[in-house]
Amino acid sequence: MARILIVDDSPSQLMGIRRIVESLGHEALTAEDGAAGVAAAKRELPDLILMDVVMPNLNGFQATRSITRDPATKHIPVVLVTTKDQETDKVWGMRQGACAYIIKPFSDTELSETINRVIAPRPIPPAAA
Repeated sequence: MARILIVDDSPSQLMGIRRIVESLGHEALTAEDGAAGVAAAKRELPDLILMDVVMPNLNGFQATRSITRDPATKHIPVVLVTTKDQETDKVWGMRQGACAYIIKPFSDTELSETINRVIAPRPIPPAAA
């Protein structure tokens, strides 16, 4: 079971994403904006962050950049989950450190597959001899 932080300012989106996360057997943590998401990432050190982009206080691009550049949290994968559907938005999000980008509205299957892919155990590379 993974601990997944969901950062979104929409209560209905938080509830819907939480339902999917919990249906996969994971623990869902939530934050209501980018600033709260950065604080929760530092405090909780989740296994994955699902980050909205359009939020008050600190947008998802800024929050992702903060998380992925902080030595304490840079190991946490961030998936941007947003209505921003332009290719330039996706490129910018990935440049901020996101490992994946999902456009709302999304299917339960799309989000589930992305979560499973991102948190799948990665093989440990052999030690250099």
